[in-house]
Amino acid sequence: MIRNVLSIAGSDPSGGAGIQADLKAFSARGVYGMAVLTALTAQNTQGVTGVHLVPPQFVADQINAVFADVRVDAVKIGMIANAGIAEAVAAALGDRRGIIVLDPVMIAKGGAALLAPEAVDVLTRRLLPLATLLTPNLPEAAALLRLPVATNRAEMAAQAERLRALGPAAVLVKGGHLDGDESPDVLATADGLYWFEARRVPTKNTHGTGCTLSSALAAELAKGASTDEAVSIAKDYLAGAVASAGKLSVGSGHGPVQHFHALWKESQ
Repeated sequence: MIRNVLSIAGSDPSGGAGIQADLKAFSARGVYGMAVLTALTAQNTQGVTGVHLVPPQFVADQINAVFADVRVDAVKIGMIANAGIAEAVAAALGDRRGIIVLDPVMIAKGGAALLAPEAVDVLTRRLLPLATLLTPNLPEAAALLRLPVATNRAEMAAQAERLRALGPAAVLVKGGHLDGDESPDVLATADGLYWFEARRVPTKNTHGTGCTLSSALAAELAKGASTDEAVSIAKDYLAGAVASAGKLSVGSGHGPVQHFHALWKESQ
């Protein structure tokens, strides 16, 4: 049976991040993708120049319309932008407990803020307890905990455990912002800590990597993988997408990854 996965996130008209990246990742991982829009952005590979928010009630209306008709096997939550949208998403999903991957999108690759400061409390209080898996990078983990950004593995592990204490079943803290050649991630679960090692890839084509990873995780969890299995599979998929990103010719800034690296022929 083909699984159905819903993304609740913002739009990226240049196609590399947000809803567009989520739908590409869902398709590449063999699940049927659906999308609820929380925001329209004006952005490209060089940065975000504008954000137009969807009214919270209409975000809820979109979610309710999908659930009223379609079996939803997993949900990925990305950009929620403000406290009102966070409250609406939490209320709409609260009675529909299932697989939820929460990617706390706070800052765009180019540095633009994508989450209002007052929304952090709502995100922490209402959405974190619903999450099957929370996937912050180092700055996002620090912002959620109101702590300095982790600079080593011990601090990463401690922050992952502190985040899990706030309610998520599991937390994957991504170490891409660490200094050095290594880019380790740490997964905190009820069974303990798991480390996933990776070498840093020298490329500027990293637009939408967080969106892509969280969507791949939602797809794998929907298909029945355990959390650690899903992380391993999704990280391998993303590594291939980043490694093949140079085959694309999209923009002059932080380019997108090649979501369909395993599906498109070299001659295309």
